[in-house]
Amino acid sequence: MESIGIDLGGHTISAALVVDGDIRKRSEISTPGERSMKAVADVIALLVNELVSSENISGVGIGVPGMLDKKREKVLKMPNFPGWESIEIKAFLSSYLQLPISIENDANCYALGEGTSGLASGLSDYVVFTLGTGIGGGIISDGRLLKGAHGMAGEMGHIAAGPYLPRCGCGSFGHIETISGADGIEKIARQKGLNPELPVLWSGRNNYPQKEIWTQVLDVLARGIASVVHVLDPEMVILGGGMSRSDALLEEISPFLDSYIAFPYRDSLSIRVSELGNDAAIIGAASLLS
Repeated sequence: MESIGIDLGGHTISAALVVDGDIRKRSEISTPGERSMKAVADVIALLVNELVSSENISGVGIGVPGMLDKKREKVLKMPNFPGWESIEIKAFLSSYLQLPISIENDANCYALGEGTSGLASGLSDYVVFTLGTGIGGGIISDGRLLKGAHGMAGEMGHIAAGPYLPRCGCGSFGHIETISGADGIEKIARQKGLNPELPVLWSGRNNYPQKEIWTQVLDVLARGIASVVHVLDPEMVILGGGMSRSDALLEEISPFLDSYIAFPYRDSLSIRVSELGNDAAIIGAASLLS
């Protein structure tokens, strides 16, 4: 059975026709500037019509960048898409597209995709950190996606690492994505008068003052990873998102992880960089229909 997986991004809406965890056809369109639900629904409809190859489609799975209610029917918080909160978006999109719709947090979709076709295939307990504009996450525990009592589990970017960290976009203080997310890194670079483009900053990571920035970024990220490892004891931690593809990221962060992860966990823990990349979120979104 065919299904469509969609990754709803702030700049791009990516979609693919997926069959048994394998992408057969893909397409993407720039996210509408106003990001209204109607405008986004129009773009999704265009993508679906372009990708559907038969009447055997089981439906459309959509990964959304926000916190969802436990029933996965509406958005509780989605900063980059104002006006979507508390609207029954699953029912709206299903009616609009005349197809079965499933929605899930985009980082959770990433985790599901890694289990379907990626590094976590065959694993029952693993964690994904998505290192992008902010920091997202997904937790698979005992073979199931961990949603929590209110549906909001896995918000890795909001792990508190210290009161000295800036105010987060969520309104609170101390969260790791304020330093280790792309927006946070770029903000620090601008304050120091540096080119804020991440590839440029990373290429100069051994030079001052770039080294000072990356020392803080990697230290704070390592604290977040270590905290999750100690709480969940996963078989694997997978790093995804744009920053995960930085050359030698694992080598650079390893000394910080060694400082924070207790010895008994080190021998059994594997930390890897995703091989699927952004396809993981699309494959995971499509898997919501299975």
